[in-house]
Amino acid sequence: MTSNADSGPPSGNGSVGVSGPTRSLWLRLLLLSSVAGAGAIVLAGVPALVLDGANGVLSSTFGGLLVMLFFAISLLVGHFMGRNNPSGAIGLFVATYFVKVVGFAVVLFVVGAPAWLHGRWFVIGAVATVVLWQVAEVYGFSKARLQIYNDPETKEPHHG
Repeated sequence: MTSNADSGPPSGNGSVGVSGPTRSLWLRLLLLSSVAGAGAIVLAGVPALVLDGANGVLSSTFGGLLVMLFFAISLLVGHFMGRNNPSGAIGLFVATYFVKVVGFAVVLFVVGAPAWLHGRWFVIGAVATVVLWQVAEVYGFSKARLQIYNDPETKEPHHG
């Protein structure tokens, strides 16, 4: 059997390098998700401005920023605590989630809604931010290189 295809460069005897895990996974996810969240705030803010003016924009922005703060806390906990205790990271996330939900609920009930808050745009800004933030996180996790096995040990060449 013959082929007229070019054989390409000759293969070498060199070793293939190890890529290793993604550096600073949580901070990379925070950056990627924050950009997506900011985009959601802008996407919700434009129609809010057109339909309800400054209060609409402030409301949608406030909803989006609250969501971003809520999710950013988890990623920062993952970055600072997960590095030192990877096996306990899930427990830390659960505890952080509980504290965030209770904390935000307390703030909501104690402070209450400001007079300028437009409920519909607050929810639209928050939901848009949740959706785009989560899409960015899933995308970021799908591109992460997580090392699940130890690198192979190099063996000394046997002389003799």
